[in-house]
Amino acid sequence: MKRQLILEDGTVFLGEAFGSDKENSGEVVFNTGMTGYQEILSDPSYCGQIVTLTYPLIGNYGINRDDFETITPFINGFVVKEFCDFPSNWRSEYSIDQYFKMKDIPGISGVDTRKLTRIIRKHGTLKGAICSAEVNPEEMISKLKGEELPRNQVQVVSTKTAYPSPGRGHRVVLVDYGMKHGILRELNKRNCDIVVVPHNVTAEEVLQLKPDGIMLSNGPGDPKDVPEAIEMIKGVIGKIPLFGICLGHQLFALACGANTEKMKFGHRGSNHPVKELSTGKVDITSQNHGYTVKDDSIKNTELEVTHVALNDGTVEGLKHKHAPAFTVQYHPEASPGPEDANGLFDQFLDMIEVNKKEGVL
Repeated sequence: MKRQLILEDGTVFLGEAFGSDKENSGEVVFNTGMTGYQEILSDPSYCGQIVTLTYPLIGNYGINRDDFETITPFINGFVVKEFCDFPSNWRSEYSIDQYFKMKDIPGISGVDTRKLTRIIRKHGTLKGAICSAEVNPEEMISKLKGEELPRNQVQVVSTKTAYPSPGRGHRVVLVDYGMKHGILRELNKRNCDIVVVPHNVTAEEVLQLKPDGIMLSNGPGDPKDVPEAIEMIKGVIGKIPLFGICLGHQLFALACGANTEKMKFGHRGSNHPVKELSTGKVDITSQNHGYTVKDDSIKNTELEVTHVALNDGTVEGLKHKHAPAFTVQYHPEASPGPEDANGLFDQFLDMIEVNKKEGVL
């Protein structure tokens, strides 16, 4: 069955349908990873977006039970050059077509994803729609131009109630702004006693849990759309050791007086080089973000830059000059991607240990 991908700038791609027959619109973005499509499609940070994969063949190892980053995917569509009808892998349980039908997610194949990616790189992210071949492109373009992107993605993807993931080690309050399961896995691996809490938790509620450390998770959308999170972070800085990832990094920056801005097309992929300024070490990292902390907004704060992206010089890491708190824009838990930066979880636990021994907090 034929299907269209229509962009708000008037570009129309004709391709083949797979997955659900549902018509969906959203911000069209691209991911440069060569593997990890299952983790990508289940990453809550893609909430409401249509994801283009630049690697040409997708679905060849199927969908399995273990590689999900959330139980319910929140993407609005998938755009690929070619998808595999008959996956071959001993863990495979569904094809990507079968899984998308189950989860009511539309996909389109046969698209020149190189051309599409070049359009996004040139003009920035665009609104788009996956729809049937019968839809009038002019009507859809007019509709897309009149649509506003959603502003409540964190509210959609965050847990509604707190829940524990017990361990015998340090107690970590993990604030769920759209948490990937990889973050939970890394803390569980280190035997942390975890309490996952909703995005709108207050500083008082966090402190009542008597945590040894606080983890701010990744998540979708504009960090300025989550003012309650910024207020919570202001109330715990300097009181409890803190580690933030991706959206958590941006929220931490805002809470400390820095500013954020939307990027032209963002960083999405598992092959982004990041330099640690103190050592000169370069890690290849997994990333998924459309906003960044403005470098020139940091100089009048209590923050200092610890990491930068080598591709474009954007801020990739921060630490507080006085409080035990640091954050990164990339994903040290990978899933998918390289695990070069996985040691940041150990750095977080070491920071907790030091503060306990010194009795600073």
